[in-house]
Amino acid sequence: MKLKNNTVYDCSVIDVSKIHNSAGNITVIENSHNIPFNVNRLYYLYDVPSGEARGGHAHYELEQFIVAASGSFDVILDDGLNRKRVSLNRPNLALHVVPGLWRELDNFSSGSICMVLASHTYDENDYIRDYNKFLKYRN
Repeated sequence: MKLKNNTVYDCSVIDVSKIHNSAGNITVIENSHNIPFNVNRLYYLYDVPSGEARGGHAHYELEQFIVAASGSFDVILDDGLNRKRVSLNRPNLALHVVPGLWRELDNFSSGSICMVLASHTYDENDYIRDYNKFLKYRN
């Protein structure tokens, strides 16, 4: 999915499941089942200091599922015209972020863990790290 015409409205929060058991809950994410892309990389952010932000970039091709594995944080999506803030605070909810959008993460609660499932392995050439360059790409 390489679309520079994607908008913030193409991103959605998906309830990926919660299987309840008296011994605890489990959430399962499986390629070709409840995620719209194959996961090729998983990483997580933690120990983010109070007041700090992460992200601040866009991707040409990469898709992501962003999950608050613990605690809470906000994801700000930007398509060059519209901005959308999504608060994540439940580990069974995933924000599907499509390519071509600027994203920032902020408002991390103490002890929060942001888990990201990505469609591609790391490739620096897929990143747009300058906001003005992003705006030119979008136009």
